[in-house]
Amino acid sequence: MAEPLLVYSYNRCSTCRKALAWLTDQGLAHEVHDIVDHPPSRDELVAAHACLGDRKLLFNTSGQSYRALGSSVVKAMSDAEALDALSKDGKLIKRPFLKRPDGSFLVGFKPEVWASALQN
Repeated sequence: MAEPLLVYSYNRCSTCRKALAWLTDQGLAHEVHDIVDHPPSRDELVAAHACLGDRKLLFNTSGQSYRALGSSVVKAMSDAEALDALSKDGKLIKRPFLKRPDGSFLVGFKPEVWASALQN
């Protein structure tokens, strides 16, 4: 049996609910973690940053935590400071946040992107 996808999700997020329903509809095994109670580890965030190539993609720019922090503060952070902030506040992280068994990552939910990335 294939290793399940690891999905960090927030139960009050409609996009997360759509993504989880899509994964189920596609028959893709997945394990769900609450992104607020158990955010991705700093190591996972470092790996996602390396995979995605742009730390801006990791931030939930429409969320309350991001707005409270302020975009100018986030832009002024070093990569290390940004990764520390993300690892301490799951609501700062763009969701859903998906880790594939191969160590690559998807953030946000766009069915066409996920379909292409998750094809066997």
